Amino acid sequence: MYKKVEVELGGRTLTIETGKMAKQANGSVVVTYGGTVVLVTAVAARKARENVDFLPLTVEYQERFYAVGRIPGSFFRREIGRPTEKETLTARLIDRPLRPLFADGYQHETQIVATVLSSDKQNDPDMLAMIGASTALSLSQIPFHGPIAGVRVGYIDGAYVLNPIKDQMEESEMDIIVAGSRDGIVMVEGGLDGLGEQIVLEGLYFGLEGLQPLLDMQEELQSELGKAKMEVIPLVVDEDLFNKVSDHAVEPMKDVIAIADKMDRAERYYQLENLILAELEEDAAERSSEIKNILHDLQKTMMREMIVVSKKRIGGRSFDEIRDITCEVALLPRAHGSTLFTRGETQALVTATLGSGDDEQRVETLDGMNFRPFMLHYNFPPFCVGEARFMRGPSRRDIGHGALASRALQAVLPDRETFPYTIRIVSDIMESNGSSSMASVCGGSLALMDAGVPIKKPVSGVAMGLIKEGDEVVILSDILGDEDHLGDMDFKVCGTEDGITALQMDIKIKGVTREIMQAALEQAKAGRMHILGKMTEALMLPRKDVPEHAPKIFSMQINPDKIRDLIGPGGKVIRGLTAEFEVKIDVEDSGKVTLFAPDGKVGNQVSERIKEITEEAEIGKVYLGTVQKIVDFGAFVEIMPGTDGLVHISELDNKRVNKVSDILKEGDKVKVKVLNIDQRGKIRLSRKALLSED
Repeated sequence: MYKKVEVELGGRTLTIETGKMAKQANGSVVVTYGGTVVLVTAVAARKARENVDFLPLTVEYQERFYAVGRIPGSFFRREIGRPTEKETLTARLIDRPLRPLFADGYQHETQIVATVLSSDKQNDPDMLAMIGASTALSLSQIPFHGPIAGVRVGYIDGAYVLNPIKDQMEESEMDIIVAGSRDGIVMVEGGLDGLGEQIVLEGLYFGLEGLQPLLDMQEELQSELGKAKMEVIPLVVDEDLFNKVSDHAVEPMKDVIAIADKMDRAERYYQLENLILAELEEDAAERSSEIKNILHDLQKTMMREMIVVSKKRIGGRSFDEIRDITCEVALLPRAHGSTLFTRGETQALVTATLGSGDDEQRVETLDGMNFRPFMLHYNFPPFCVGEARFMRGPSRRDIGHGALASRALQAVLPDRETFPYTIRIVSDIMESNGSSSMASVCGGSLALMDAGVPIKKPVSGVAMGLIKEGDEVVILSDILGDEDHLGDMDFKVCGTEDGITALQMDIKIKGVTREIMQAALEQAKAGRMHILGKMTEALMLPRKDVPEHAPKIFSMQINPDKIRDLIGPGGKVIRGLTAEFEVKIDVEDSGKVTLFAPDGKVGNQVSERIKEITEEAEIGKVYLGTVQKIVDFGAFVEIMPGTDGLVHISELDNKRVNKVSDILKEGDKVKVKVLNIDQRGKIRLSRKALLSED
């Protein structure tokens, strides 16, 4: 059955239609906002997967180039198989708020596919895809405890803006995506221009209030057309087996969770697991997976109790304490900038590399070809967590972590006029036990400074956690991997001493109030300031210049009329310089010349050559020229490449000259002085003036 609902949102009409396309999917909707249209479908397999202890959910977001009336630029002239970074990040945005809302025990393979059918290049499809995913699930028989909705929040001229269009975002100091339900905020992702905590907090709840009409729309559709939800039988833990495992495991588990070292704790847990399986040999023969799950849940429960009841953390830290930090800079001799940032058992080797404009990343998007002069790539090799597994391309997690770190640092980069380099940061994680993405932010900031990039302010980041049991709430700073896993909120905050530059949050429970959020932000600020203090001990300010072995950029201004001389016939001159010195030379119509050289010495040499080629004659200056042509009334002398002037016969000597050829011949080298340059650019030269001076 077809139905359409609509609402005014941010001064534009948003509509959701169902029963129009993809009607064989379990749930399908078309979401339209302005000229942007997104189709979202949700489908679940008929049979549940067996022996899985996770939700088998996949989310795909795909952009069709016909949505903007373009043919893809790839060789095959079709969208490439591998998702773009934008598609991957949007799929993650959709997945994160939805995943906690499926019924416990649901194990059916489930796929959500969002397809951009039309784009007006002003209303970003990402929020429409999130809204559509929630609506499609709500209409289907899939046991989804929604709905949720998402909006984008901007901050322009001191005022919050709901779902700003792309042109408005150019002026916005905030670009935050807020996903929420009736119970509160469930996810946050975004970047800011160093705004304060209170402004950020107000923005989050401005977004939560703004998305409520979107929940109304979905509930209206579900009440009229929603299918009956499939019955899910939650996994029931066998009480007898649970008691057996508990009897054997509780006491030794206390010792396990008290171990501070991650690898030692993991080894002791592994030994305990094998011991329990051996002691429960009869049950373990057929129920080993159940026993392992019970043991895992027991560990999680005991860790939460230790924190909430006993007020103790793994390793004995206080709730707001940051682990020990060490920062080493300039440790890689040939890297332009390098840092080894270590915080507890998390370590990132971060490098910064400087390049020319030709090194910019070119990305084909719905908006056209984009050029990115700043890139941050995050790598998470298996050895960093003591594992051995296949190494393939970057995962969705890797791309997401890199995007978060990139957003955090983007706000402090110098403008292109000040620092015209292309910059690439690579964060290779050496060890991981809690928030390697935040280590990438801290290491990236130091690597930029070590490379001589004049960033506005250093940036640090901290990962926060939350555990809520009844009315008891504990906020944890600088969480470990285990604390992240057992907690109810993962909250990452990045920023300078002035304010926040990036934010990411995932809430797994209901009941996280505004007061809790404010307390978490304030505690995160204290953690950030502590980490910034440790970073400044290693390097307080950016180095005054890029390293000696880094490429150098020279800029100069020439007369636009001289551009043809620098280019030469058919590009001969500029190609010759490029080949001889192995440099890159960019010439703008305004006469601005940008020279990219492998080092300063070469750059100076090429700069001098360019000055010689494009130099203009100056009145009173002496030149060593070459006689090009003899005429009855004087000689034409080339004083610079492509520039000549006339030495009148009266200016050849102190005495009378009857014939020019008595003094000069074609090809002679002669010193001459510039007497005058008229309005037409004609140059009068004198040999006699120099003889008089002698």
